[in-house]
Amino acid sequence: MIAVRRSEALLFTSREADGHENETVARTLRAGLVRQFGSGLYGFTPTGQRVRENVVSLVQREMDAIGGQQIGLPSLNDSGIWRRSGRWESFEGEMFTFENRDGKRLCLAPSHEEGVAHLVKSGVRSYDDLPLLLYQVGSKYRDDHARNGLVRTKEFTMKDAYSLHTSHDSLAEYYERVRRAYVRIFDALDLEFAITSADNSVMGGSSSEEFVALADEGTLALRLCSATDCRFGVTDESPHSGLSAGDACPDCGSRLEAGEGIEIAHVFELGTRYSEPMGLTVDTAGGGERNVVMGSYGIGIERLLHVLVEQHGDAAGCNWPNAGADIGTVAPFDVSIVPLEYDGDLREVADQLYETLGGDVLLFDDRDQTIGERFAESDLLGVPWKVILGNRFRETGDVELESRDGDTRDVNLEEVSVIVG
Repeated sequence: MIAVRRSEALLFTSREADGHENETVARTLRAGLVRQFGSGLYGFTPTGQRVRENVVSLVQREMDAIGGQQIGLPSLNDSGIWRRSGRWESFEGEMFTFENRDGKRLCLAPSHEEGVAHLVKSGVRSYDDLPLLLYQVGSKYRDDHARNGLVRTKEFTMKDAYSLHTSHDSLAEYYERVRRAYVRIFDALDLEFAITSADNSVMGGSSSEEFVALADEGTLALRLCSATDCRFGVTDESPHSGLSAGDACPDCGSRLEAGEGIEIAHVFELGTRYSEPMGLTVDTAGGGERNVVMGSYGIGIERLLHVLVEQHGDAAGCNWPNAGADIGTVAPFDVSIVPLEYDGDLREVADQLYETLGGDVLLFDDRDQTIGERFAESDLLGVPWKVILGNRFRETGDVELESRDGDTRDVNLEEVSVIVG
């Protein structure tokens, strides 16, 4: 990413969203991350895209670390592969379907189990080619009932991954591998979440689990373990979900608490649900042939952003977590340079810092903004550090360095890059 001058940036911060009935959605709109295009349709501004790319980078890093290989599948699908899997009829209620000029039936893919089976069918022939973990980050489409801002939309970004195996034991190993990677991702984002058993629904397969983030205004009724290191939870959609708040946790014995949650990820053991009807087989060591065993693993990127804004936001705006040394903050900018006035000696020093720091820096050089407006906008965007150039610099040569949480210190210019870099 590159450094940005406020006067040249498209920062759509707005106070007009304050009256929105959902505070998290209002905070997202005020920070200028997205703009609504219609019911369940959102576009990302340059600021919002920066945040989304940072989150995606974290997810990709963890998928690469466990041996995932990135692919790209078309969102526009011919109905044929969906008819072969048997999901054209079962998914059609939420699937966007249409007919092209040649009279062929097409859809916008709500998921890509069929697509990945079709992709590898001609290339994976032997048991020696497996196991295999493939993933992509791209758009999905579902004609869902839009609500709660980015939580339930008609077009959304998903990191979807698929594993292929010769045995159920191999699937179980990779399922656990991806499950642990998801825990690392959500821990790095400092999220409160539980892992719940779930219904496979139209996905099929033998079993699945949801990762459900705690939310003040969620879409699921959640009972989760009160113990810090226990991730157990159940929702009303969990099979055999008869547990109530106050009951003992089946995993550790601690007390269950009631709350609301938002599903941010889902993992499935699919077995041969898709390989069998689509004829995806491999040759075995003994000269025979068997159906490929599959797993499916998804993370909703926009839902992650919504939950991050809710769990880490405050009255001033966004307050993004630091995801570790390799990724850093998921904020749109690492640091903002805030001069008392963009003129004279302060302008010269501000420009010098801007060139020295480089990278994800926002320089408040817009002369129409007051100093108070600059502070408020930096906090609204959730920028972790403000370098404040004011009277103290004129008097002592030191700048005031303020964290998003309000901690301040006086440092000389040479120390700034060391602290915020």
